[in-house]
Amino acid sequence: MNVGDAAQRSGLPAKTIRYYEEIGLIRPQRASNGYRDYSGEDIHRLAFLRRARNLGFSIEDCRQLMALYQDRGRASQDVRDIAAAHVTAIEEKVRELQSMRATLQKLIHACHGDDRPDCPILDDMAGVAMSDVKVASPLA
Repeated sequence: MNVGDAAQRSGLPAKTIRYYEEIGLIRPQRASNGYRDYSGEDIHRLAFLRRARNLGFSIEDCRQLMALYQDRGRASQDVRDIAAAHVTAIEEKVRELQSMRATLQKLIHACHGDDRPDCPILDDMAGVAMSDVKVASPLA
């Protein structure tokens, strides 16, 4: 099947499929006319990659996971290690996002939200310390 059919069946855009081929994640056969000829197994690999990417795995992780998937002699511990490292990275991102949220909430609370030009949010981005920023007062 051609790249359009492969895209429809795998749920990936044709551009992504071509990129995966360019970086060596998949290697479809070529027809006598030079066009890519995707097999059912190629579609299965593409669906595998789509799911792995949807879970947030990096391209390099996907490369390793694909190699492990194709290696019937693999140790499941190898796959588990990759997944566990990914969970650790996700947990760190969650902590970073929670910290960003807390900072922004603090800045929003400190903002007057009126027509005055002073802005603790912009001051913070510019590196002005919060102790130098006046907190919004309902009486102000």
